[in-house]
Amino acid sequence: MRRLHIIHLLGYLLIALSLVMLISAIWSLVEGGPDLYALIISALITAGTGALICLITPFRSEITLVESFALVTLAWFIAGAFGALPYYFYGIFGTYLECYFESISGFTTTGATLIEDIEALPRGILVWRSFTQWLGGMGIIVMFVALLPRLGFRGMNLFRAEMPGVFTDRVVPRIAEMAKKLWFIYMGMTATLLVFLLLAGVSFFHAVTHALTTLPTGGFSPLNDSVAGLHNPAAEIIIIFFMLFAGINFALYYQLIQGKFQDFYRNPELRFYLALAFIAVILVSVNIFAYYDLGETLRRGAFQVVSILTTTGYTTADFNAWPAFSRLLLLIFMFLGGSGGSTSGAMKQVRLILLLKFGYREIYRLIHPTAVTKVKLGERPIADEVLRNVLGFVFLYIISFILASLALSGMGLDAETAYSAVAATIGNVGPGLGQVGAEHTYQVVPPLGKAILSFMMVLGRLEIYTVLVFILAEFRRYRP
Repeated sequence: MRRLHIIHLLGYLLIALSLVMLISAIWSLVEGGPDLYALIISALITAGTGALICLITPFRSEITLVESFALVTLAWFIAGAFGALPYYFYGIFGTYLECYFESISGFTTTGATLIEDIEALPRGILVWRSFTQWLGGMGIIVMFVALLPRLGFRGMNLFRAEMPGVFTDRVVPRIAEMAKKLWFIYMGMTATLLVFLLLAGVSFFHAVTHALTTLPTGGFSPLNDSVAGLHNPAAEIIIIFFMLFAGINFALYYQLIQGKFQDFYRNPELRFYLALAFIAVILVSVNIFAYYDLGETLRRGAFQVVSILTTTGYTTADFNAWPAFSRLLLLIFMFLGGSGGSTSGAMKQVRLILLLKFGYREIYRLIHPTAVTKVKLGERPIADEVLRNVLGFVFLYIISFILASLALSGMGLDAETAYSAVAATIGNVGPGLGQVGAEHTYQVVPPLGKAILSFMMVLGRLEIYTVLVFILAEFRRYRP
């Protein structure tokens, strides 16, 4: 493996991050914020490090599949490390580990926070905090494939490493062109949400920050009470729909733009996703009806179901105080997530569909042992290799959840807090239950626990396989 070549490419990543930090610094400069120095010094350190790396390391035009796994895994951890600098230099937290936790929570679009009083922070920092989620939503490396296809950010290998879903369908034949199409759709939807929020009467700053954190299903709000702090029912309804849209496979939007309407609405995962969301909204609304009037019940029930199902993590109510049925249902949704190819986290619903179909096939074979049956998704037959991939992923996901939950429980956290914190971080959801619920932060978690949860965020964002491939001994021995 050509380690210096990978490090060279990471230098470009740092330069790009520094430019986004400068955008946040400009916001601070316009408003005369006290965070200007922290943002500028962070941008200079990040840009300087990236430029130095590019100057002293060699460059070649292509990278192998194994090197792609290394590049993607390191990119996310390094983005979190340098993304923490604005928090560190402004002095928000007592330790760099806490700064890193907040930063990696942003880039992985988890939305778990350690900040007790968000509204006390200057707006430049809050804009940077929102940008980390927006950059992480569609994927840092996918952005480079779109913008810098000749710098070694090459093709399907990188898509497979950063977006390792069940299928990696091409929107268009050329990978760089596909990345551009997806990013244009992503930017267009962000801009559309921004306009709708402004028309609903939301201030420009709050409209920008919520637009930047809704489409990536991130959930970092600049308000202590999250979206409830807007005190704007129309904005809540708008955000419900855009969270729902963000949980749909973005490749389907390209088909919609191309006029392939039947391919869009006949997609089996889309139908399953919308039906599940609708049924869950009804069930939760009925369960919490005693807490609110009818209109508020439907709005809050719909908001929390869609927010957790899409792993956005915004809140408009303290669902930790809801009946056990609703809390358990939301906890289950932390494992499901939205559609494959969306910006949501967790296991993705396409895997659930395939597991259900696989289970049905095995039961059918017990009754008809000589029958030749094939699992299908719509009209598409699914290869056994894909099914093995799904089974392996779910097994590793559950094992990771169990081990991390046991580790947090061993640090003195109660069971509900421990397992929901792990479910919310590996699923990139944000708020959990118990002491990490909707009205709490993750400050209750001890330092080692914060480090474990930071790792779980990246593990969940890269869907386990990419990170494990990088860790395996076979990877370190690999020679191209």
